[in-house]
Amino acid sequence: MEASINEPVEKVWEAYTNPAHITKWAFADASWHAPRAENDLRVGGKFVTRMEAKDGSAGFDFSGVYDEVEPRTRIAYTMDGDARKVVVTFEEIGNSTHVAVIFDPEKQNPIEMQRSGWQGILENFKTYTEGV
Repeated sequence: MEASINEPVEKVWEAYTNPAHITKWAFADASWHAPRAENDLRVGGKFVTRMEAKDGSAGFDFSGVYDEVEPRTRIAYTMDGDARKVVVTFEEIGNSTHVAVIFDPEKQNPIEMQRSGWQGILENFKTYTEGV
């Protein structure tokens, strides 16, 4: 999944990694929200973002442990529960930043549904980051 954010990499990195920002964009569509987030951004550090349906019908903790942290360039982590891997890259191109997310799919839901969710979150991130 990828998006081009019309902001410099420093601002994009801050919005992606600061819990005060994460709670504003870390959900796939407007019927969900992220009421809390914690982020220990270092190799071996843990993160957790609570994602919940606004109507209270569902919710889960999106969490994991960082395997790599290269400031303003790359984050790699292992998700809690099933040890799936995720890599997020940040590439500054002129006055914008290209963000790409590569994830190991889980086995329960169709891949297109998973891609749609990850892309929805990335689109929320783009909208939020360009608006603050």
